Amino acid sequence: MTQTRSAGGRSPQTRSQRLDSLPFTAEHRRLVVGSGTGWALDAMDVGLISFVMASLAVQWGLTDTELSWIASTGFVGMALGASLGGLLADRFGRRQVFALTLLVYGTATGASALSASVGMLVVARLVVGLGLGAELPVASTLVSEFAPARIRGRVVVVLEAFWAVGWLLAALIGFLVIPLSDDGWRWALALGAVPAVYSVVVRRTLPESVRFLESVGRHDEAEKTVLRFEASAGVTAQPTDPRVSPDTPPDAADPGHGTGPVAPPRLWSPSLRRRTASLWTVWFGVSFAYYGAFIWLPTLLHASGFSLVRSFGYTLVITAAQLPGYAVAAVLIERWGRRQTLATFLSGSAVSAILFGTADSTVAILAAGMLLSFFNLGAWGALYAVTPEIYPTSIRGRGAGSAAAFGRIASIVAPLCVPFLRDAGGTQVVFVVFAAAFVVAALGVLGIPDRRGRPLDE
Repeated sequence: MTQTRSAGGRSPQTRSQRLDSLPFTAEHRRLVVGSGTGWALDAMDVGLISFVMASLAVQWGLTDTELSWIASTGFVGMALGASLGGLLADRFGRRQVFALTLLVYGTATGASALSASVGMLVVARLVVGLGLGAELPVASTLVSEFAPARIRGRVVVVLEAFWAVGWLLAALIGFLVIPLSDDGWRWALALGAVPAVYSVVVRRTLPESVRFLESVGRHDEAEKTVLRFEASAGVTAQPTDPRVSPDTPPDAADPGHGTGPVAPPRLWSPSLRRRTASLWTVWFGVSFAYYGAFIWLPTLLHASGFSLVRSFGYTLVITAAQLPGYAVAAVLIERWGRRQTLATFLSGSAVSAILFGTADSTVAILAAGMLLSFFNLGAWGALYAVTPEIYPTSIRGRGAGSAAAFGRIASIVAPLCVPFLRDAGGTQVVFVVFAAAFVVAALGVLGIPDRRGRPLDE
């Protein structure tokens, strides 16, 4: 039966309030799956390079330094892309930039399969990184702005869980395709061109953020989008006054109450500086430990005496533990709240890193690696849920993008540090440093507000 909501003599609801009051609908599911597919393809691309590095270390006889540059150059691009992507998303829209990022990194990944030297591969990875870095904060912002407030954290964690799907795809390709021939790594990178095709699907099927549309005065489009989501839930509502924006109370539609447009706040303004500093600290610590560990994982296993095929197989098993990590985080983030969930998973990551660094048998390596995957990726899910919701609509894209960009600095540094840390004290020292990074990130959580169940526009 179709339900009707009316103002009942009160001020009409904003479109944001109408979206927040909806149940999870087929339109929400289509948005999450559509965005998540792009997210998984992003993860597949990032994951593939770790297997390509392990293969090229054997085929091209590359040094650890050369391998570090292949990994880190991609993260240089991601740092630039994350910052630029957030700015573009606030200027031109979430969906438009999302599609563009897929096109950029998909095309560049396919082109990198033709690399004939380390230099060519490094340049290609820089361009790939531009697209990869811009996509993730834009996609999470888009989904966050549609998700009902009471389940917003859970929905974004589910979106982030697609990362595990993509990394598993990368592990499968690494395990099944790369060992087939000397050109196996080229075929693996050629498969990474799929996102370029998928960008057309994103551009044609995903909705644009209602909050963004209102912020640039495209009220008719915003209304049609809200009506589509309401129809999916079997709800009809009184249309929103076009003068009511997502960041404006309903009474502001009355010209007598308005005071004119308000300039958007800055990330480092007095009201936001603490949360920005805390968020950047968490992003830096998590990025340093995660990318330092997982980009090098197949190579470290191979250097420990395992065959290339076996090291790829063990990486696949370890990667599979990411999915239950996301599942548990998706439940806890709405029960415990953002801060407690994120801090718990970061603490678990720190302990797991110590266990992995000191593991001295195959069983211990696999068990500790799976624990590291479980806790680390659960932390990532919670972090992506937290990031967009602590900023207002006018700067949400650049807020999420700047935090991700700062984290990418750690992603650049970490792969470069691994060879030096390993020379200084072996794998044990490497993972002690990663554990310390997780601890710093956990401390950073203390300064982040917990907005569980609260409207984005509050």
